[in-house]
Amino acid sequence: MNPNPWTDKLSHPSQLGGIETAVLDNGSGRGTRIAWINTGTGLRYKVVIDRAMDIADAFFNRHSLGWISSVGVTAPDPSTDRSIDWLRTFTGGLLTTCGLTHVGGPESDAYGERGLHGPISNTPAEIESILQPDPLGGSLDFSLTGRIRQTKVFGPTLELKRTISGTLGQPVIRFHDEVVNRGNTPAPHMMLYHFNFGWPLADEGTEIVWEGDWKSRGGEGDNAIFREGSDFRRCPAPLDSHLGTGEAAGIIYPTADASGWCTAGLKNDRIGLFLRLRFRKDQLPCLTNWQHWGRGEYVTGIEPGTHPPIGQARARAENTLIFLQPGETRVYDLEIDILTNEHTDLT
Repeated sequence: MNPNPWTDKLSHPSQLGGIETAVLDNGSGRGTRIAWINTGTGLRYKVVIDRAMDIADAFFNRHSLGWISSVGVTAPDPSTDRSIDWLRTFTGGLLTTCGLTHVGGPESDAYGERGLHGPISNTPAEIESILQPDPLGGSLDFSLTGRIRQTKVFGPTLELKRTISGTLGQPVIRFHDEVVNRGNTPAPHMMLYHFNFGWPLADEGTEIVWEGDWKSRGGEGDNAIFREGSDFRRCPAPLDSHLGTGEAAGIIYPTADASGWCTAGLKNDRIGLFLRLRFRKDQLPCLTNWQHWGRGEYVTGIEPGTHPPIGQARARAENTLIFLQPGETRVYDLEIDILTNEHTDLT
């Protein structure tokens, strides 16, 4: 088989795929910079540049992968960094980044006031580079790199350098994040990758995949699902108990393979798709499975993190809060790929 069947048949690489940047011009997202990325395999997704380079829409062929909240894509709004106002601009999407100094509910103490999941997802990126594929020149790789700064006068001053990359012909999204303390004093650090999956990938009977020891987060609603004897590894029908703010969450201590990688994801045999999420145990030792099965708000989150969403105050009290010294960097690598019944054994 010809490894390059497009030879002498292409005029422009976008005919195969690549990165297209744009600005939304309508609705609550008006003026927001985005980038559509097409892998040339049926996997395509929207990077919201003005929201920490998070990912909103994502599709494999005709199937949507991520959950889009009723809010949709919005412009960044720093006024929502307080209390639970974060929910006013929570797109959901395939990925919402949480941190960089706090993940969890709103709280206030001697060290300051912190809103739900921190301000990073409300922060625009400064694009550093766009590398387009060049199939005619022999390169199928592409990447988008930007810097997102979470800072204020007198600190803390943290910078997230994010690279989202892939290769034409591979249904894969790769994330390489570097968080560096650009300030002159130690800075607290917490990070959580809020991946959100919706219909039709998440549907009745879809298997929720992860391995490791687990416990319920502990609330009454959590214990109704995350308990021995409950089938919390299958997506149920919509639940009346999850109308409004009803939800459940389990805290998982994931098992890594011999190379240090953990695997989680969603496997839907009905549509023949397995979305596989991989991350490194030494970088992200915790995993949260959020389940919210309300009618019209049907979603599950699989969320690797440096911590569960316990908040900075509790992490400080438990002596698990990370402190980055001036100039110190933490690195995070994650990967999403799509396996299908047609090409890969889903087991």
